[in-house]
Amino acid sequence: MSQGDPISDLITRIRNAQMRRKEKILTPGSRLRASVLEVLTAEGFIRGYSASEPVNGRSEFEIELKYYDGEPVIREISRVSKPGRRVYSSVKTLPRVANGLGVAVVSTPQGVMADHEARDKNVGGEVLFTVF
Repeated sequence: MSQGDPISDLITRIRNAQMRRKEKILTPGSRLRASVLEVLTAEGFIRGYSASEPVNGRSEFEIELKYYDGEPVIREISRVSKPGRRVYSSVKTLPRVANGLGVAVVSTPQGVMADHEARDKNVGGEVLFTVF
């Protein structure tokens, strides 16, 4: 299966699984996805993830979704920078999601990180997606 945008694919898998109240989902493995999942875990939006054994030469991540009182912790997750329209932001213009309650995930020269961490390190970059 050919994928044009792996981040959008990951976001859509998470969104669809939470609508169906799934506990775990599988997604193809990559370093970018691992970095994004690491940020989501650190910010408390997912329980965690683990790399499974390669099947036919392809590794996969098993993602454990997080719920609170039966409702998904992730209320809204949306892609900002897309393959057809990249969105870059300096450290001064990084978006604040829901007055700081949400997180914008940013790809910087120092790696993928949350918006507040990018402000602390004084770096900007590509705004991948926002989650609240």
